[in-house]
Amino acid sequence: MNLPVPAVRDEAGLRQVNERFYGALWSTARLVQPQRFNTWPLVSALIESARRRLEVAPGLRPRLPLEETQFVDLSPEALRVLRGSGASVAQGLIGAIPFPDKAFDLVCALDVVEHVEDDERALAELVRVAAPGAVLLLSVPLHPEAWTAFDDLVGHRRRYEPAALLAQLEAHGLTLERSAVYGMQPRPSRMLDLGMWFLVNRRERAMWWYNRVGMPLALYFQKPLELVPGMVVTEGVDEVLLVCRKKA
Repeated sequence: MNLPVPAVRDEAGLRQVNERFYGALWSTARLVQPQRFNTWPLVSALIESARRRLEVAPGLRPRLPLEETQFVDLSPEALRVLRGSGASVAQGLIGAIPFPDKAFDLVCALDVVEHVEDDERALAELVRVAAPGAVLLLSVPLHPEAWTAFDDLVGHRRRYEPAALLAQLEAHGLTLERSAVYGMQPRPSRMLDLGMWFLVNRRERAMWWYNRVGMPLALYFQKPLELVPGMVVTEGVDEVLLVCRKKA
């Protein structure tokens, strides 16, 4: 059986794809407050003991509170809107986070590490800026065999095998405490194919529809997170949310 594979891109090519896609997305998007996402009950519990907080590459979909959180993103447009809403922002990349060692008690990077060529460096940076005992919130897509053209379009570099992912986290000094099925769990369909066609051929219009119609519907239909100890059963799961802790 011939399995789908990612498009071959170097680091510069990946960054170009990501900047083009998310630049167009954020230029027509509105800021969505973190309280509207199903991650908010989890975040609300975590911030009680996490005074120093960092979120990397949130775009205009931050999950941590805008107040008293430091945000790092590459997009000038996203940073402008976040700053205008009272957030503390800095421009930067996940592979070179512009903050000192052990600076944060809670670090969040959702839908990020799968977009970079060197995910080992990205994870090392997230761990570096986390204090001993800090919580790291991560989310990643699973199963390389589930790769689709949509992964290429949005700038993914990889999907993760669950066992290899757990070993990678352990190698970086992270303990997986809890996890949950995360995201919309898309399945191949004519509707998905139609959306892909519009994203490729009518990008500006597709972005407008996604931000004005698709995103509100996704927020309305999102399900509560069902966190379980350790790793969820990953069969048939497209993406997972991981609650990790940096070893002291």
